[in-house]
Amino acid sequence: MSQAPLLVLVGPPAAGKSRLGKRVSHLLGVSYVDTDSLIQAEHGLIPQIFQEQGEPVFRSLERAAVVSALSTDGVVSLGGGAIIDPDTRKDLHPLLVAWVTISPEAVEPRIQNSKRPLLAGDVETWTRLVAERDPWYREVADEMFDTSNRPIDHVANDIVVWLETQEKP
Repeated sequence: MSQAPLLVLVGPPAAGKSRLGKRVSHLLGVSYVDTDSLIQAEHGLIPQIFQEQGEPVFRSLERAAVVSALSTDGVVSLGGGAIIDPDTRKDLHPLLVAWVTISPEAVEPRIQNSKRPLLAGDVETWTRLVAERDPWYREVADEMFDTSNRPIDHVANDIVVWLETQEKP
């Protein structure tokens, strides 16, 4: 990678990574890339990809989006399952990674009537998914930021303050 992101956000679906990434990039005056948005711009809606082509095809598209996003120099938000891929986890090790978390109670209203392919609006399914991925989030994360009970602007400010104390990759 010739360039490297200033910050990468990882975490479960509906934790607020995209909103947070946009806010942090605005505060820092840098670009913002969301891998789910990259996939949708090029290949269509994610639920449709899952339904018509299956999860393995989606994960392949996601990996390509991650490689593209990690060649930028701003803030990058990865889809909730991107860390499943061992090559993605390897790519994240030299970078600054913030793990965005949220409690099941706080996420429940966000995922009701969700079109997210692996959730079906079910907090129990979400909780199991997060538990399965927890070791991978822990493996790549440098710091954890919770969005359960605080305004997203406050969490974004916390991330900027944390970044100011870190050595750039």
